Amino acid sequence: MKIVENLKASYNELVHKTSWPTTKELANSSVLVLIASLVLALVVWVMDLCFEWLMTLIYGLF
Repeated sequence: MKIVENLKASYNELVHKTSWPTTKELANSSVLVLIASLVLALVVWVMDLCFEWLMTLIYGLF
């Protein structure tokens, strides 16, 4: 019986108490996440290039 009450309470909260984003807000958030992901990928790529250069320099001396 508690499971049914829990499901009803969950459904009520999901339908009546949750604020869903508008399509425009969702699109803006998606673009922001995409840009942040690209910037982070670029930073990691540059760090990888620097590390590769450093390792080539270190191992090239021996």
